[in-house]
Amino acid sequence: MCEYHDDKTISRRQALAGGVALAAATTGASVASAQSGESPYVDPASPALPPSDMVLDLPRTALVVTDPQIDFLSPDGVTWGVVGKSVEEHNTVPNIGRLFAAAKQADLTVVISPHYYYPTDGGWKFEGGLEKLMHKISMFSRAGPYDMDNFENSGADFMPEYKEYILDGKTIICSPHKVYGPEANDLVLQLRKNHIDQVILAGMSANLCVESHLRELLEQGFEVAVVRDATAAAMLPEGDGYLAAITNFRYIANALWTTEEAVKRMSA
Repeated sequence: MCEYHDDKTISRRQALAGGVALAAATTGASVASAQSGESPYVDPASPALPPSDMVLDLPRTALVVTDPQIDFLSPDGVTWGVVGKSVEEHNTVPNIGRLFAAAKQADLTVVISPHYYYPTDGGWKFEGGLEKLMHKISMFSRAGPYDMDNFENSGADFMPEYKEYILDGKTIICSPHKVYGPEANDLVLQLRKNHIDQVILAGMSANLCVESHLRELLEQGFEVAVVRDATAAAMLPEGDGYLAAITNFRYIANALWTTEEAVKRMSA
């Protein structure tokens, strides 16, 4: 496991190596479930909460994807060592691609809420644990808000397979969110200006940006369906992020769908 020092930035190579070591130490619950052959993510056989009754009205629906970026979704990304197992288990990368394709076919509004850090963000005087880590490993790092030097194919860039959808001149790319939720960017403004009040939510990562976007959008009066297998999360000694998120998705989202369900509903 790599060491993180307050006075030094960790290289992407060190981050990848350290991530592999961290991924080996998953939570006891997840390990026990894997050993028993049961997924810890399956829905309860006898749920206590009422079923969803969300029905899409496509003209007022948007697909919102958080952080569809290399640092989260590619083996070349700095977080792959801790998120890669989850991304592969849930088939996250192709599932997000399926959502993009279906949304474009249905002529839905598509919105990206990206995560970027500029050099000035490194001057923050206080941060949470994960914020510190993200800055140390240069996650989502860009040269500046008006500087695209070395951006293409960097960790901050979009996954190559998504660019045909994101860079089509129609997809809305919001200003960057800086922590986890959309409070610091223009996502809500963009949705309101497009008469959107229903959201299909996907992207990275489940218990951080996706859950934070879900909570804020709900508070803002949107109806939100989360796509459970078009997201993933880190697995650390501190806990399995996906397991934490899926519990809260069941509790608070208006609907929790698979990619297959979401695609069918967009195609209806």
